[in-house]
Amino acid sequence: MSSEDYEAGEFEAGEFLTAGPLDGDRDLDASLRPSDLGSFIGQPRVREQLELVLHAARARGRTPDHILLSGPPGLGKTSLAMIIAAEMGAAIRITSGPALERAGDLAAMLSNLVDGDVLFIDEIHRIARPAEEMLYLAMEDFRVDVVVGKGPGATSIPLDVAPFTLVGATTRSGALTGPLRDRFGFTAHMEFYETGELVRVIKRSATILGIAIDDDAASEVAGRSRGTPRIANRLLRRVRDYAEVRGDGRVDLAAARAALAVYDVDELGLDRLDRAVLGALVRGFGGGPVGVSTLAVAVGEEPATVEEVCEPFLVRAGMIARTPRGRLATASAWHHLGLTPPEGAIDRVHGVRAREDAPGTLFD
Repeated sequence: MSSEDYEAGEFEAGEFLTAGPLDGDRDLDASLRPSDLGSFIGQPRVREQLELVLHAARARGRTPDHILLSGPPGLGKTSLAMIIAAEMGAAIRITSGPALERAGDLAAMLSNLVDGDVLFIDEIHRIARPAEEMLYLAMEDFRVDVVVGKGPGATSIPLDVAPFTLVGATTRSGALTGPLRDRFGFTAHMEFYETGELVRVIKRSATILGIAIDDDAASEVAGRSRGTPRIANRLLRRVRDYAEVRGDGRVDLAAARAALAVYDVDELGLDRLDRAVLGALVRGFGGGPVGVSTLAVAVGEEPATVEEVCEPFLVRAGMIARTPRGRLATASAWHHLGLTPPEGAIDRVHGVRAREDAPGTLFD
């Protein structure tokens, strides 16, 4: 199930977490977004690098170099794009890679830019090839060539584009073509947040939303948010709902734990689908190895859902190992389900770890 399958603002027990925005989140997220680099929490290295780029551009009176923001969803790439425009005192035009299916779509957007504008393209790795090739010339020479007509009678009309800054966001930097990636003057990779940083995010959001939350409750929510601010804010709103309906409105540790139990989020941030995947892998296939397609059938989900929603967090949590033969459950996965891992399973996982360190070994 994708995030589009949720109703606005609702999160039912047994559903799984995704870092993608839900329909009901968009207006609220806009109010929670920081407006400048000083109020942006986390990503200290990226903020420092970005501050240098923007300060140097302002000192020269020029538009900043084109900027590529890469990293998992929900970490603040769109917020940073808006901050870049705000710091430069410029307008921002927002679109997405899938929306640019034809070169003409991109040409129309570029021709409407004014000097200094910021063009933000989300999921830029999904931009259509003809539009991408037009973007090369626009990024380098601030010019586009529009082809009029077809066949031998076709003519190319050059159009000047006002100097602008392209900010591209991608969750899959490896899917970008080399020529496009090389045209960005600055590339920032965003990392998952530490629990302490998420506590600051939750407290800031709670202040904006008027939620009374204790420090230990904020730490509890932060520890189950998968290192992702978007998930932290979403869980904060659900915990608030629980406190208002079944408590006195204040979010304390007991209310936070009870609410997260209702919404099926365990102490590590695993949800129903995560545990279903681990359960199928451990109980159904003896810890693996098993292919992702077989695993998806076992839990009744699409392979893309298992691979893109569940697997990244489970791998990062050290509960699943990805190998050429399939997915393996680590000892941590067995222990998290309250089971004792067979000695053979531990040996297989240890063998995988040894092979991962070997040069030239390919893991999918």
